Amino acid sequence: MKTLLLALAVAASVASVGIAQSTAFDRLSPEVLDVVPPSQRVRGIPGALEPLSGSCRRLPTTAVRRRIVDVAVQEWGFFGFTVVDQTRDEPVGQTTRRGRRRWPRLSPSEAARVADSIAGYWTVTPQGSWIIESQNQRWNSSDGGSTRWRYPWSAAFVSWVMCEGGLGESSQFQRAVAHHTYIDQAIRARDGAASQAAFTAFDIGETAISPGDLLCSGRRPAYRTLADRRRQMGEGARSHCDVVVKLDAERDRILAIGGNVRGTVSLKLLPAASAEPGQNLRPSGGARPMFAHLKLRAEPIDGDALDGSPTMTALTCDDGFQPSARLAAAKLVDAGSAAARC
Repeated sequence: MKTLLLALAVAASVASVGIAQSTAFDRLSPEVLDVVPPSQRVRGIPGALEPLSGSCRRLPTTAVRRRIVDVAVQEWGFFGFTVVDQTRDEPVGQTTRRGRRRWPRLSPSEAARVADSIAGYWTVTPQGSWIIESQNQRWNSSDGGSTRWRYPWSAAFVSWVMCEGGLGESSQFQRAVAHHTYIDQAIRARDGAASQAAFTAFDIGETAISPGDLLCSGRRPAYRTLADRRRQMGEGARSHCDVVVKLDAERDRILAIGGNVRGTVSLKLLPAASAEPGQNLRPSGGARPMFAHLKLRAEPIDGDALDGSPTMTALTCDDGFQPSARLAAAKLVDAGSAAARC
């Protein structure tokens, strides 16, 4: 065990030193963006992580929408600006014997670098403590070199974003280890219950999407509409939600950030269309079609909230900034527009 913990500690140290050479971007100072890093919610190293705090911020609704975007974008940067382009056929992971896709795992050094951040996401969920302890046991087992978390952490990521985003009461957002918990809360809000819920559920295309909203898909079962989920309210389901950060009508796409997407925090480029010219964008097609739009009960903000986020401003205004290949290929930033903002 001591050997494993030492190896992980060294890997974390090497990773932190190498951030400047990688595509990861340090979190901003509190003076620029007042966010408590998830890594500060735990202490220790992989194999001996302990949860410290599960408390959440409580902010006026008027401030929540933009803050949700800013918090999510900062985590995307910290995890290395991974982009998953679903608007075109792109290379995918290896196919297993059962026909499933297996994505490349994080390197041991990168897994060690982000381990306490992922653990921090878990701390705001009701089951977070025992999940962290279960992961500690996995790290300390005979195959402790495994870099993957035992449990999917995408819902924990969204829960932490909402917690740090200002939705501190469970009556506003029911933080959970499974997306269907807060999807059901938003459906109840739509149906006249859960009056304090921050999100209301709509079918895709039923109402305009704005940055700060959530878009959700279902895998098992493969839901197509809210009616499909209503028939199974309260039952377990494999689902996934992402935080909308930008509407890009010029390129017919919606940009959304999610956790545990190919093992990291990723920005998805979702294909989108409008029913008629000039109408609102809606997700269109994709490998896992969306079935629910969870709309935040707050005034909409600019569709390009990603571009104006503190993280993207700091990135593009940095002296000597050159867009990375992945950001440039996705047409997310360019030096000209960055200079104009700075």
